[in-house]
Formats: sequence, structure tokens, C-alpha cells
Amino acid sequence: MSSFELIHGSCAGQNVDAVVNAANRNLWEGGGICGVIFSKAGSRELAAACSKYNTPLNDGDAVITPAFQMKNARYVIHAVGPDFGRTPAAFQELYNAYYNSLLVLKENDLHSISFPLISSGIFGGSLRDPVGKSAKQCIRAYNKFVSDFPDYSVDVMLCAYTSSSMKDAQAVLD
Repeated sequence: MSSFELIHGSCAGQNVDAVVNAANRNLWEGGGICGVIFSKAGSRELAAACSKYNTPLNDGDAVITPAFQMKNARYVIHAVGPDFGRTPAAFQELYNAYYNSLLVLKENDLHSISFPLISSGIFGGSLRDPVGKSAKQCIRAYNKFVSDFPDYSVDVMLCAYTSSSMKDAQAVLD
């Protein structure tokens, strides 16, 4: 049976099969959660694994690498969220980042995943309530995935790092 849970904490700290990196199109080490994941996994090893992909990826794409030195996860799924500063109506691409991450999880016979609030930080641009918009697309993707694959069990954790993010994401779930 599948489950969806909102967590107050970092996706990089959850005990799951795969942690999701809010990746940039070139899969380069960045700031925020991306920098945290690279640091925990081992920057050199993760950068080398990412360099094997033909970049730039498109918004909404998701690819997988080993998690290397991370003790709480076996894999990192790199999901490219849209930059709402450049593409202010990219909600389908945001949904795709979540849904495609779930497809990559299934393709690799994995069952648990922790997401950050993709495109809710600097990629949120001038969106009103970027956390709420991101949480909504994650929930939509989860619901579609469990509808499309009812016999495949998946445990999803959507992680809100700050108290204000948690409050905004919880408002969407309520």
C-alpha cells in the first residue's frame, strides 16, 4: 500500500531508497538542497556520475545516480524543476519533475522517496506561494502515479525544510 507524508525536515536526511535533488539542467553542484546532497554524497563522485548524462536536460526530466557516501539513501534522483523567473507558467514541467521522479523510482524497482519542494526556492521566481504550488504538483503527481500503477507500492515523503515552508505546504494538504 502506498503512502504520502509531509515531513518537516530535509529530504537529504530521510531514510529512503532515493533522495530527490532539485537539480539544474546541467546537473552541476549548486546551492540549497542540491549543494547539501552533493556534499553528503561526495561532490567528486556525484559530479562524475552526473557528467555521464547528456545535458542540458529539459525542465521536468529526472535521472538517477548512486548516492555514494550517503548513509540514508542508495540513490539520488535528479529532477529538473522549472525556473519560474524565466517561465512563469511552467506548472506542467513542475508536475513532470515530480511524476518523472516516481517513474524513475519504479523503473529501478525502488519503493521509497523523499522530495524537496522543487522550484520553491530561487527557482520560484515571483510566484505567489511557490511552496504551495510545488506541494500541489507533488500531490497531483503522487495521485496520478498510484492511479496509473495501483499494484506498485511507493512511500513518498515531501519535505519542508523551514517552519514557514511546512506551514504553507500543510495548508495545501488541509
